[in-house]
Amino acid sequence: MTSPGILIAALVGAIAIILFCIIVLKLNAAIGMVIACLFMGLVGGLDLLTTASTISSGFGSMMTSIGLPVGFGTILGQLMSDSGAASVIADKLVSAFPAKRSIWGLSIAGFILSIPVFFDVTFIILIPIGITIASKINLKMCYVTGCLTIGATTAHCVVPPTPNPLAAADIFGFDLGIMLIVGLVVGFITVMISNFIYIKIHDRGIWNDAKDINHSSNVAQELVAARQKEDPNKKKPGMFASLLPIIIPVICILFGTLGGALFAEPPVICTFLGDKLIAMLLGTLGAYLVSLPYIGRDNLEKSAGEALKSAGVVLLITGAGGSFASVITATGIGDAIVGLLGTDTTSVLPAMFLAYFIGMIFRVAQGSGTVAGMTSMGIMATIAPAIGCHPVWIALACLSGGNSIGHVNDSGYWVATNMSGLTVTGGLKTYTLGSFISSVCIFVLAIIGALVIPL
Repeated sequence: MTSPGILIAALVGAIAIILFCIIVLKLNAAIGMVIACLFMGLVGGLDLLTTASTISSGFGSMMTSIGLPVGFGTILGQLMSDSGAASVIADKLVSAFPAKRSIWGLSIAGFILSIPVFFDVTFIILIPIGITIASKINLKMCYVTGCLTIGATTAHCVVPPTPNPLAAADIFGFDLGIMLIVGLVVGFITVMISNFIYIKIHDRGIWNDAKDINHSSNVAQELVAARQKEDPNKKKPGMFASLLPIIIPVICILFGTLGGALFAEPPVICTFLGDKLIAMLLGTLGAYLVSLPYIGRDNLEKSAGEALKSAGVVLLITGAGGSFASVITATGIGDAIVGLLGTDTTSVLPAMFLAYFIGMIFRVAQGSGTVAGMTSMGIMATIAPAIGCHPVWIALACLSGGNSIGHVNDSGYWVATNMSGLTVTGGLKTYTLGSFISSVCIFVLAIIGALVIPL
């Protein structure tokens, strides 16, 4: 039996290996995580063959659970983008607000679109609308970029079917419907509070157009010009049809959760429709039906192929996260960490802060929110059963830490900065500040939930 001290030292070493591989050696995150798994397993008392089989089974288990749903969700989002459904949702939401409050509509549009669509695509779709708003009401770009970042990153952080919150239910072993309900509620509250705080901070005058705007960049103007050149007579789906691919999986997952809550033996139809694979399949089929009249039969497969290019890397990292979680579980390190925290209900706060800061360390060090969230959840899942709160709150603490401080080593930072026509300091004052405020808000709400809402 390996001693608790050695197990904890092995975990610290494994984390260091992941960071070293990503930051110094510039290896793909999945490779770094598998190397760390080998180190963790061998130092943690597993033999060579057991370590290798645990890595494989952990990857396979994660892919069995979320591989197809993540792939379907990526296709769904791409079809919404290519068919114009995403633009329809954005335009309707923004126009529903008075001109002076339109950035709130922009932020909410970012929140809704980022449920099925990756952050960079959401941002590219919405930033021309934001720039147009800014010019019409004489609004500084910092408000547009920051509020859009808050909406988009919040949904990507806590609402399935984006990969990390989708994986959270499996890693911690609770119903996906709970993650969906809690993610939507916490996410929407977070967007409202974070926008308010962010706007108040910028109202105090921290923005400097001379230093924070990249005056040599024409990207922002080109985006607006491209949007204005779009054929106004081009057919696009209606608002209800545009929302349908999002609504279908949400209703299916909630239907399954409701069946489990109301019946001792849930009806087969509830369990079937509530399965994330079936829910995402139906949503994706809905996206195909909605998109067909607007992009044509030949372009449907092109959209799906384009979507899966970006999904491959995400799936590889997510699967490697499953491997890491399986190895650290097999070593029994959870007991060692619980021994440090204590096993009574007073250990809730230390566990929540530990989850948040593990995610934050990884986000700051290597940039990827997916890697940060998966690593944090993999570690915390080993001790979650001993903590006196529902694991959804621990999952939120992990996810919020992984969403905390995105800066120059984060691809999302450069998407937001370049597409908004900002300098490096402008990106830090918008993307970095906005995502950090959102992260803290999610974490605070998670703590309140953990302390107030019973198991």
